[in-house]
Amino acid sequence: MNPWYAKAVLLAASVAMVVIRAPHGQRSRQVKVAKSWRGSLEVALLALAWIAFFVPLLWVFPPVLAFADYPLRPLPFLAGVVFYVAGLWLFHRSHADLGEFWSITLEVREEHRLVTEGVYRRIRHPMYSALFLYSLGQALVVPNWVAGPAYGVAFGLLFALRLRAEERMMCETFPGEYEVYAARTKRLIPGVW
Repeated sequence: MNPWYAKAVLLAASVAMVVIRAPHGQRSRQVKVAKSWRGSLEVALLALAWIAFFVPLLWVFPPVLAFADYPLRPLPFLAGVVFYVAGLWLFHRSHADLGEFWSITLEVREEHRLVTEGVYRRIRHPMYSALFLYSLGQALVVPNWVAGPAYGVAFGLLFALRLRAEERMMCETFPGEYEVYAARTKRLIPGVW
């Protein structure tokens, strides 16, 4: 039997992610795209990430994934809640700091500027950091070998296959400026990497 409190935390975190992102997506869509690097790989990776985001709902509502359940322990559950909260906070901050320059895909908006303040002061990709924290939270809160790590696996693949293209896009868009910024910041973890 899936613990009701794990389901509640999963649902709350999923809703929070959508609530955080929705107004930023709406606002950014009002600014015209100047250049897009969206190819077939990017479309496939985004589709995979969306599917993986919804897989845990199969654990919550119809118990389709019950065969992969395991007992939920208090310490991993509490650690998962902490990772969820930290991930959602960073997710919110990174969207707020990017403002209308945010995009779900590899795009540059008209009058785009390089954002280097807020959480971007110390991390080049805080939204990716946020999604890794969120994924870790999900893996610890959801006691299921399929639903728990689903988003982390999909997002890890997206990250691995997208990071170079995104950094190349930024170098082309902000020649010189992005290289200076990259030299003084870390990719995901301040002071580490």
